[in-house]
Amino acid sequence: MRALLVLLHRWFGLFIAAFLIIAGLTGAVISWDHELDEWLNPHLFTSQSQGEPLPMLELVRHVENADPRVRASFFALEAEPGHNAEIWVDAKVNPDTGRRYELGYDHAFVDPVTGEIVGKREWGEISLHPEHLMSFLYKLHFTLHLPEWNGINRWGIWLMGAAAMVWLFDTFIAMALTLPRKRRTQKPAGKSWLQRWKPAWMIRRGAGAYKLNFDLHRAVGLWTFALLLMLAFTSFSLNLYREIFYPVMSIVSETTPGPFETRTPTALHDPVEPQVSWPALFQKARTHADNRGWDEPMGDTFYSDNFAVFGVRFYYPGEDHDSGGMKVKSLYYDGRSAALIGEEEPWEGTVADVFSQLQFPLHSGRIVGLPGRIIVSIMGIAVAMLSITGLVIWWKKRKARVTSKRRKQEAAMAATTTP
Repeated sequence: MRALLVLLHRWFGLFIAAFLIIAGLTGAVISWDHELDEWLNPHLFTSQSQGEPLPMLELVRHVENADPRVRASFFALEAEPGHNAEIWVDAKVNPDTGRRYELGYDHAFVDPVTGEIVGKREWGEISLHPEHLMSFLYKLHFTLHLPEWNGINRWGIWLMGAAAMVWLFDTFIAMALTLPRKRRTQKPAGKSWLQRWKPAWMIRRGAGAYKLNFDLHRAVGLWTFALLLMLAFTSFSLNLYREIFYPVMSIVSETTPGPFETRTPTALHDPVEPQVSWPALFQKARTHADNRGWDEPMGDTFYSDNFAVFGVRFYYPGEDHDSGGMKVKSLYYDGRSAALIGEEEPWEGTVADVFSQLQFPLHSGRIVGLPGRIIVSIMGIAVAMLSITGLVIWWKKRKARVTSKRRKQEAAMAATTTP
């Protein structure tokens, strides 16, 4: 059995090593994506104007009128004090091609006082320019920047999800391989099982480069096992949520499906044009929120044109950043009829609902605030280190096997040619 586990660990590890190095290093950085993005790009985020801000819907109209090819898809109802408004857009369909327009950007930064568009950018653009660096790393983290093909833009997400599943299984295999081997004969005064396992948790001093590399791989993996397991599982659940995670959760436990679980998205280049105006949506959402006793103001809104779903989220200013990564109170509406089709409250619902809500807060570390984000950053580096040390172990052992095989072949040839 141990030989089989070693073989599986070797090949699983080789398959996922590159994915984990990329995911680990990028994850260590994007734990601070918002703060780093603002620091790198104050010209985009910081408002230079003084005075009374314009209504947000007027800023939205500024963006849509400046480029008739776009439709607003997400925006906060108020800009953060001292910040420019950030308005996200979807490309409309070009009637000449039947495909969405190529915009070169998907969100605009607008001065909240003057309505001037001070900058535009494409989230996740492949570029190391400071304006694009953080979103480039974020998108690399879970999509590898694999391009759209055959009308589907989720290939990278699926590949990273598959790698996460392999990682999850391999984490258990790696733990099993650290356990002491079963003794062939029982020694009456031998060490206990725990005493024989203890060296696996330690890093030997002055034992040479190879043993140091091996000890780092084994000991760090053991000490961080629970966190590795959590990161592997949440990586799988977030990337393959619709495809595997939610369907399985619905089988093993009671779930409350939302609009994104019950609707099948249209093709990428076949969006559903909304039939509801923003003011009408907000009026309806405020009434429904008041009926539920929600005191929070409307914080932001979105329209998903491939699902034909409007969403309105309710929170006090800054609460969306300080919610521990949990979702905030939300109402969902049909994009054609404006009918209420779903609602969501953090920490509410069945056990399966809450477990599903916890996936991103756990993965990002935000569930425990700043300490969690620090831990996730450190774990990102640890994941990359474990992958690199694993590759070194494999390469050294492979090199030794090749050398041994060659020597045996040379010895055999010498024996056959000896008179």
